[in-house]
Amino acid sequence: MTEERIRVLQDMPIFGGVRDEVLELVLKDASEISLSKGDYLFQENDPGDTMYVLEEGQVAILKLCNNVYYRLNCLRAGDCIGEMSLIDLGRRSASVLALTDCKALELTNASLFKVYEKDLEQFALIQMNMSRELSRRLRIANDSLYRELIKNNRIPQH
Repeated sequence: MTEERIRVLQDMPIFGGVRDEVLELVLKDASEISLSKGDYLFQENDPGDTMYVLEEGQVAILKLCNNVYYRLNCLRAGDCIGEMSLIDLGRRSASVLALTDCKALELTNASLFKVYEKDLEQFALIQMNMSRELSRRLRIANDSLYRELIKNNRIPQH
């Protein structure tokens, strides 16, 4: 099972290029999380010292405004969730709701710190991969915002 899980992780953008023994170290401390449809993985403003790798299922990323949840994105098996809090050490910026029954791996800051202590190069690779994933998502969000501004004729004039 561990070898299969390592292969699956290596196919994910966040762990691309990470060696087997480093992923074994990460998996050693990982917890398996099961969610039923309708469960929250975490809520906006919760403390964030973990990230999750979605192995099965689909989740919605939700933002609360005026007591109404708005869907920002949907994530599927193979996606990571919550990595922003590991980078900026901030609270959760959105809520995550299971749209289907889900299984995820929970990875803590402490387990990534063990990678830092063992292999700084591999730690840097994971951090760069997380940053690339966040950058990709930010580009998508910027494009969506821009299209919405155009649709509503709200582009600021200089």
